[in-house]
Amino acid sequence: MLWASLILVGATCAVAAPVARAAGRAAGWWLALPLVVAAGMLAALGSGSVWVPWMPTLGVGFGLRLDGLSLLFSLIVLVIGALVLIYSARYLPRGPNASFFVLMTGFAAAMLLLVLADDLVLMFVAWEATTLCSFFLIARSGKDAREPAIRTLLVTAAGGLSLLAAVVVMWVGTGTTRITDVLVSDAWAQPGFAIPVAVLLAGAVFTKSAQFPFQAWLPDSMVAITPVSAYLHAAAMVKAGIYLALLFSPALAGELVWSSLLITSGLITAVFGAVTALRQTDLKALLAYSTISQLGLLVAMIGVGTPEALTAAVVHTVAHALFKAALFMLIGVIDHEAGTRDIRELAKLRIRMPITIGALALAAASMAGIPPLLGFVSKESMFAAFVEAPGPVWFPVVLTVVGALTAVFTFAYSGRIVVGALGGRNPSRTVAEAPALFWGAPGLLAAAGLVLGVLPFLLDDLVAGAATSAVGAPVDAYLELWHGFNLPLAVSAAVIALGTAMVVGRARVERVTDRLRSPVSGLAVVDATRAGIIRVGGLVGRTTGTTKPALHLGIPVAVLVVIAAVGVFTVPRLPEVVGDPTEPIDWLLLALVAAGTIAAVRARTRIAAVVVTGVVGTGMTVWFFVLGAADVAMTQLLVEILTVCVMVLLLRRLPREFMPSRAKRRRILPAALALCAGAATTLGVWALTGRREMSPAAEFYLSEGQTITGGANIVNTILVDFRAFDTLGELTVLGVAGIAISALLYSRRPTPVRSSRLLRGTPLSDAAHNSVFVRTVARVLVPAIVILSVVLLVRGHQEPGGGFIAALIGGAGFALLYLAAPSESAARIRWPFLALIGAGIVVGTGTGLLGYFDGSFLRPLSIDILGTKLTTALVFDVGVYLAVVGVVLTALNLLGRQHHTEREEGGSQPDPKPDRNPKSDRASRKVASR
Repeated sequence: MLWASLILVGATCAVAAPVARAAGRAAGWWLALPLVVAAGMLAALGSGSVWVPWMPTLGVGFGLRLDGLSLLFSLIVLVIGALVLIYSARYLPRGPNASFFVLMTGFAAAMLLLVLADDLVLMFVAWEATTLCSFFLIARSGKDAREPAIRTLLVTAAGGLSLLAAVVVMWVGTGTTRITDVLVSDAWAQPGFAIPVAVLLAGAVFTKSAQFPFQAWLPDSMVAITPVSAYLHAAAMVKAGIYLALLFSPALAGELVWSSLLITSGLITAVFGAVTALRQTDLKALLAYSTISQLGLLVAMIGVGTPEALTAAVVHTVAHALFKAALFMLIGVIDHEAGTRDIRELAKLRIRMPITIGALALAAASMAGIPPLLGFVSKESMFAAFVEAPGPVWFPVVLTVVGALTAVFTFAYSGRIVVGALGGRNPSRTVAEAPALFWGAPGLLAAAGLVLGVLPFLLDDLVAGAATSAVGAPVDAYLELWHGFNLPLAVSAAVIALGTAMVVGRARVERVTDRLRSPVSGLAVVDATRAGIIRVGGLVGRTTGTTKPALHLGIPVAVLVVIAAVGVFTVPRLPEVVGDPTEPIDWLLLALVAAGTIAAVRARTRIAAVVVTGVVGTGMTVWFFVLGAADVAMTQLLVEILTVCVMVLLLRRLPREFMPSRAKRRRILPAALALCAGAATTLGVWALTGRREMSPAAEFYLSEGQTITGGANIVNTILVDFRAFDTLGELTVLGVAGIAISALLYSRRPTPVRSSRLLRGTPLSDAAHNSVFVRTVARVLVPAIVILSVVLLVRGHQEPGGGFIAALIGGAGFALLYLAAPSESAARIRWPFLALIGAGIVVGTGTGLLGYFDGSFLRPLSIDILGTKLTTALVFDVGVYLAVVGVVLTALNLLGRQHHTEREEGGSQPDPKPDRNPKSDRASRKVASR
């Protein structure tokens, strides 16, 4: 059932786009239904857990659990999410809204996974998914949303990094990623473990829940449309930080650093948010700062850490989700109908919206803590927890006074919302009531606050379950509206009296609060931090943002030399060489590689450099064959062939000769770097070659590899069986590189193709006639090469071959087909190369998911067909094949294409005069005369 509910919400995200295209904005109704069903499934399920290994060797798994805390937050995510989607069906304009529904349902799926996750890594992935959904939902809200979206992303992503560090520390310290086991680990008793984790988790909580000093992003994100604000920034996303704090409360409740951070930041944020809300004229901005304030109270309650405080935090979480989501949506109704949400503009209008204003007043009264609403019950619980907080005598006094002061300000800005929404006495325009389908969803939330306030015992079981999970021990919750005459009631009465006085004297309050402005802008700090990071990145990038190879290679070569020096002076005496590591042919190949290297250094033309570099590559290929590494040799040879093809396409756009260096001293640094790198490499090879026996890993692969995988080709089995996850990562990087090549060459005009004027009008310039032989040969060889590539793909598990080598051979066939074409238009291989790259990655990932049928991601599955053992590793290799072929076709099609301006100007551009060399020109004339 746990998986079923999560899959149902995920499927809702998958179908959101087609449903939105078919139903328009009414898709909100259809997409809300699965969320309601999923909420019902979870409510009926009760406690439970599921654990499916993901990476068994690392102990990571797709673990889900449903305890009282995760059930509470799941219901908040799903029920309020469904109501917001229903509300969106009337709020959104008519037209294409597919991206909105995809992102909103995707966010719901990510939040549900976050609160159900029983694995640290899985929880972190879901945490970051909510950050990305939030970013895109804000960014799609208009041209003014770009900067707020970026600032929101920067702050919340920084919190994600803090959470990632906490995950790593907990993983290493406890030896497991399963949250259930982490929370009961003995490692929490060690200050060296608990304190760093507490600080890192607090950083994640503060950024996600907009706590001081990271509070500025939440009001800034209010540029997003009302449904986004109502769901993400009032009821769901900001609650992720609250959930995280409650989740780890059992382990950190007694930790002084944890409590101090949460209480201090929470109280500062509560007061700051409440005071700032009092001077807002935009009702949505007022709600944003009130959200910050209410979240501050929640964080402070969690910091107190007693069972009473954590129970109060749970109750207030429910109350806040109800009244704040309702307020955001109701303000959206007023804004939608009146065309403004500014209190000053609303004062000029006659607001005749009795149901909307009534629901708004009900939700605001709950936020203000007026009986008999749920907000009053939660505020009473908070005061009771603050009054009974452990610690020095002054501590509960300070907590109660600051909490009461915040509650007074809360009452005042709640009244400001209602009074501001009522409109003016001398109106210029009347605003009529909205349709029932518009105010129905928020009205239901506001009514729920009243019903649960009058009958709070309906929440007993839900609150008790969540509080039990947060405390780590059984908690009984008996919620009541009336507790008799006590100190919390006296505090509540004083809050209501003072709050009423502030509402009555709101004009004086505005004059006072207008003077209370912070000297530092939180947004300015974020922007300054962002600019500083960019400047530092620019300084670092200057070392590589150049066309000079010496500067590109300087840093890695210097690091290599340092490592070599450390090795020379610190490594003890090396053992004796095992056997003779050299053969006569090694010296012959060494001479060949050395000759190619010297020729490359001495080359003056680019074509000569390509040729002699190919000599070095070919020499290394032969060397690999001699050493018995057939797969590596084949890969090296094919890469050399395709590299030459790509370089030829580039050479057409570059000068024939290298620019001569006018100062010999400029050659000193590159020469020194080259010599140092060569010396360090030589020392490394000498130190590591032939000085040890076969490693245990190599012995295991040789002795057990074929038995486990059914494959005799050890190289291929390592790539697609034992270390398939690494290969999938490399495959993804390769796909990203192909997409980057495509984006760069589509977005930037390439350097014009160069050609010599001396060859124009000669037989050498006639590509159609000169390519007859190659075209004739290609008709026979290209099909043979493609068939050979397929054969190598299929047999790669047993003999030298595999997806990468087969794809390179297929790519070589396509390169031959390209080079045989007489013109650019005829040369293009009109296959969807980007689709091939995407298909390869999808096939590889999909193959990994099949492994779950046997317990873990990318675990190969095998079947016997007529005595032949076939495994999903072959399907994985197909993904590698498709992606590599796609990248090769990307390079051939885009590097070889002719820019439209070149075609308009008559094709190629002649080499400029400074690049000419008299000797090469005379040679060209001789060729032309022949």
